[in-house]
Amino acid sequence: MHTRAIECIGFERDDGLWDVEAHLVDTKPYVHTRRHGDSVRQPGQPVHNMWIRLTIDLDMVIHEAEAKTDEGPYPVCGDITVNFKQLSGVKIGPGWRREVNLRLGGTKGCTHLVELLGPLATTAFQATGRAREARNATLPVTKKPYQLNSCHIYKDDSEWVLHRWPQHYTGTKKPGA
Repeated sequence: MHTRAIECIGFERDDGLWDVEAHLVDTKPYVHTRRHGDSVRQPGQPVHNMWIRLTIDLDMVIHEAEAKTDEGPYPVCGDITVNFKQLSGVKIGPGWRREVNLRLGGTKGCTHLVELLGPLATTAFQATGRAREARNATLPVTKKPYQLNSCHIYKDDSEWVLHRWPQHYTGTKKPGA
């Protein structure tokens, strides 16, 4: 009775920054009316059609944020998108969700666009991963990898940590065993 499609894509730019985009489209397979103006939507016509683009650096700091609502239930749904510029200067990492909620939670944002920021942040890490690893390989190691203990695969005593970051492995298995 309802389909939500979310697509997230990350791009490396020529200037050394990265654009990470998220697109959300909600559709219904039947004819229905809009909440405003009683206009009819045909099957497959978007109920929501929304975009967000974050421009970030390899430290995961947002340089620019842009949101757009091409379609929503009300004609003024897109009026709130200007508020997403408030993400400029925020770092994607620990405290990300809290910071998003402070700046864009409740009536300061749009539920659907704010929801997109979760998969967008994950895509930012995935898109920039190899570039960050290459950059970090030239820097002195000063802290543990952010992935440690972020999920069961990267539990600090797992075999995967032993293989990827042996210096941070806390298990009892010996390297090469």
